[in-house]
Amino acid sequence: MTTVGLVGLGLLGHAVATRLRGAGHAVVGHDIVPACVDRLVALGGTAAKSASEVARGAEVVCTLLPSLAAVEEAILGPDGVVAGARPGLTLCQMSTISPTLTERLARETTARGLTFLDCPISGTSGMVAQGHGVIYVGGDLAAYERWRPLLESILPSALHVGTAGQAMLLKLVANLLVALNSASAAEALTMAARGGLDAAKVLEVLRAGAATSRMLDVRGPMMVRGEFPAQMKLDLFMKDLHLIQEAAGTVGAPLPLTDVAERLYAAAQAAGHGGEDLAVVVTELQSPRR
Repeated sequence: MTTVGLVGLGLLGHAVATRLRGAGHAVVGHDIVPACVDRLVALGGTAAKSASEVARGAEVVCTLLPSLAAVEEAILGPDGVVAGARPGLTLCQMSTISPTLTERLARETTARGLTFLDCPISGTSGMVAQGHGVIYVGGDLAAYERWRPLLESILPSALHVGTAGQAMLLKLVANLLVALNSASAAEALTMAARGGLDAAKVLEVLRAGAATSRMLDVRGPMMVRGEFPAQMKLDLFMKDLHLIQEAAGTVGAPLPLTDVAERLYAAAQAAGHGGEDLAVVVTELQSPRR
């Protein structure tokens, strides 16, 4: 049994905590939202008052936070992981941030005697809670092999893809496809409904054929019901879309389809749907304006 620290206990952090506890690991965690900490305690985890306190009580720390600024503060801030870390502690950075920030965090934490692994998760919180999804891992291969069993207790597929920063770039590539597949599912279901087809039956048929996708499976039912409980809040996903565009500009990759999809998501956000799942993009396509 390993004592794992979690900094960030929101939707994804709670799913990771649930998987770790189910595998028999001890979990100590911190979040600025007391209700999130309470949910960890209900799982049998231990509450910590800060990221540095998490680091003092854990062998490995995972960060799962909503913004680049929050990640940087939680790791390098005066009450962050580095401040409380014992020599040799491993940091698994799981938040979706930029490859550039990932590379800098890897340099700065390594220089202070820590081991850094770039470990973004591809999968919604609901998928992760059920053990579905992939952890992309970038960083030292020996460190990956050491912690691979732990990572595989979160998700059975934890794949080493290169250096720190490269795993994060791959996560953005994956989220690009999430954006496009979710928007295309919304577009297809809207067309079917406007053509008089039964949306629930259409979804059943599409999922059985060549047109299916994981996003159709995950978000199609939400779109058919018109209910959008957040597995990935649209507000957070807009951050990811901005990171995708930034990374694409850095590597010189054209994103014409993503440009269009981003405008649809932005319109849904502007209409007040930022706290709902990104599947809510279907409401923009269903709007009388279109």
